[in-house]
Amino acid sequence: MGAVEIVIVFFGALAGGIVNGMTGFGTAITTLGIWVHAMPPTAAASLAIICAVASQAQTLHLIWPHMSWKRVATFVVPGLIGVPLGTLVLPRVDPTAFKLGLGCFLVVYPATVLARRRPIASARGGSAADGVIGFGGGFLGGLSGLSGVLPVVWTDIRGWGKDERRAVLQSFNMAILSLALLTHAATGLLTRQVAIAAIVALPGTVGGAWLGAFIYRRLAERGYQRAVMVLLMASGVALLWTSR
Repeated sequence: MGAVEIVIVFFGALAGGIVNGMTGFGTAITTLGIWVHAMPPTAAASLAIICAVASQAQTLHLIWPHMSWKRVATFVVPGLIGVPLGTLVLPRVDPTAFKLGLGCFLVVYPATVLARRRPIASARGGSAADGVIGFGGGFLGGLSGLSGVLPVVWTDIRGWGKDERRAVLQSFNMAILSLALLTHAATGLLTRQVAIAAIVALPGTVGGAWLGAFIYRRLAERGYQRAVMVLLMASGVALLWTSR
């Protein structure tokens, strides 16, 4: 790995760590577009999973007091079932149509949230609906790596506060991505190139996560919601851009 690649990997990891530390998700959304300039997409995807799990481990202390294990399990257990199913469906999905559909949704919904004056607080469907969203998030994680998209939208619809939301989002993504990391290891995707890149990236990831956590603690409810929605919108724009 040359000097230019080292700089790209480190600062991409730093940016991803800050975003993950601030919101509880978003490492892949932030880093993949940067890292593909320094390594192949498959290696970048594996590195994003490693850094996401590392970032979330650094900030577990933020969500621990707000964890509801029953609620988290309602999302995580169906999500873990959805991951391999999404992976199985992947070869049969038209990538252009998928990116266009999901990209449009991820632009329109956050724009609506940012424009509205009153929050939504719907309890419809109860735990059964939460489980369906968890399954869908895991399915999308196996299909595209975007496991957090549906839980982010759903926790907004539920009207939960920032600590409740983050506890669900971070624990869900950590479980799904840990399974994905094991899958990458089992299929031989964690190559020597990924290991070297991880040595470069992890200091930036850890430092960024702590900086992001510092920002998170100072965000009000509305500020946190805006940060999450802007990140979702950015991922939607990126999907539309790459679908051309």
